[in-house]
Amino acid sequence: MPTQKIDSKGRSYATGKRKNAIARVWIKAGTGKVIVNGRESNDYFARPVLRMIIQQPFGAANRSGQYDVWCTIKGGGLSGQAGALRHGISRALTFFEPELRPVLKAGGFLTRDSRVVERKKYGLAKARRRFQFSKR
Repeated sequence: MPTQKIDSKGRSYATGKRKNAIARVWIKAGTGKVIVNGRESNDYFARPVLRMIIQQPFGAANRSGQYDVWCTIKGGGLSGQAGALRHGISRALTFFEPELRPVLKAGGFLTRDSRVVERKKYGLAKARRRFQFSKR
């Protein structure tokens, strides 16, 4: 069983990634407050779907409202940032409570989603989209 990784301030740190977004996440025991880049998560992530994505690891581990999250996110769009935050929260939870690892792993929260945008090819409009064919 992995050991607990907690710093002198009682926090666990982890990095989460998704698409081009990178989230640096610190969690500590608290009341369920989530601060993203100095703002409340409800202000930062306006869409309910994104807020739901962030809360998924806590729901799977039955730890809703038991941890405070403080994070800084760079790169990507809101969807990728929410995914990166979810990944970071999941990893930080396993460092704080190693016994949660099997539950989070079974839910697929510890796997880095490797899907990224395919590069544009020369001679094409986008990655695979061709220009319209003209017979005449």
